[in-house]
Formats: sequence, structure tokens, C-alpha cells
Amino acid sequence: MSKCCINPSILSADFVNLEAELQRISAADAVHVDVMDNHFVPNLTIGLPVVERIQQVSALPLDAHLMIADVDRWAPLYAEAGLASVTFHVEASTAPIKLARDLRERGAKAGMALRPATPVEPYLDMLPELDMLLIMTVEPGFGGQKFLDVTLPKIRRAAEAVRGSGLPLAIQVDGGISPETIERAAEAGANVFVAGSAVYGAGDPNDAIRKLRAAAEAAV
Repeated sequence: MSKCCINPSILSADFVNLEAELQRISAADAVHVDVMDNHFVPNLTIGLPVVERIQQVSALPLDAHLMIADVDRWAPLYAEAGLASVTFHVEASTAPIKLARDLRERGAKAGMALRPATPVEPYLDMLPELDMLLIMTVEPGFGGQKFLDVTLPKIRRAAEAVRGSGLPLAIQVDGGISPETIERAAEAGANVFVAGSAVYGAGDPNDAIRKLRAAAEAAV
């Protein structure tokens, strides 16, 4: 399995000063951008124009998490904007294989997200179409939620399937990631970790990133 990556979520950042907030997380591996439309999830954040501007000013690659309806239409536009990785929810997609291929054709890594109650088994045959599988460890929609330990068996099953496939597929977890919970998620098989309040709520975000990474690596 590849190295442990920390992708801070700017959902916990100061939206008035996003460019400065990006500079506070220079130790990160990528920037996690949560796009919510108040349809697929009951919250509204930012859309394509703002993400395009973040892409222009960010020194780090962007990893978009699209919690939106009509994702088959919108996700390719985020890939065309030059983002490194675009993740869609399988629950919102009518043609996930086609969508994953569309993202890759446009130069982005293709990620697929599963809500906590969505089983991974029906989608294991899709693994060759993906670069990343996101196992949500909270219900999508809001930051600051408590990590759901009930998702750990699913992370383990996904990790076993990835190892069995021999594919260079990342397993990302998002929700409630802290110095305490990251160890459990890493032990279960995750290797990309989204952290919002645990990073931006710290006095020194870069120090928090380094501690999270060290905790994840120690667990595996």
C-alpha cells in the first residue's frame, strides 16, 4: 500500500481568506474541496467557479468531493478545470463506470464515494475503473461529526479487495478523522485521510498534519 496521505478539508477553513488558508497547510498532500448543493446533502458550500479559482492559486493538488445531484453532468467539468482528483458519490450517479472513464479521459483521477450505509460489495468489479475509493466515516453534509466505527469493517473489506486485485487504488476516509480515530482507520486499511477541524482547528495546521500522518503510518 502506498504512503499515508493527509488531505485537509477546507470546509473548516476561513472562506473569506481561502488563498491564505491554503498556505497554512503546505505540509499536506492535497487539498480536499467539499462541493455540496443542498440537494444530495442538506448543506450548501461552493461550486465550480470558486473551485476553478482555488485551482488557479493552490500550490497543492486539488481533490474534489462532489456531494451533488446530477453528478454525471457536473463532475467532468471539475476534471476539465484541471483538478488532480474528482470524487463522485455512487448514490448520485446513474452511470458510474461511464463517469469514471469520463473523468480519467479529462486528466483527473477518478474517485468514487460511498455513504456509511452503502455496501462496497456491489461495486468491487468497478475497481479497475477507479483510482480512489472513498469510504465516508460520517454521513456526508457537515464537518465536525463523530467518526462512525461501524464503517471500519467496510474499510477492511475494501482494503482486502484492493490488495487482492493488485491495483494501485487508494482508500480514502472522510469524517471525524482525528489523532485518535486515524489510527483505527489506517489499521483497517485506509491510506488517504481527510481532516478538517483536526487541522484547521489546531494552532499550527502544518504540525497537526505531520502528527496525523505519523499516527497513521505508526498504525500500519
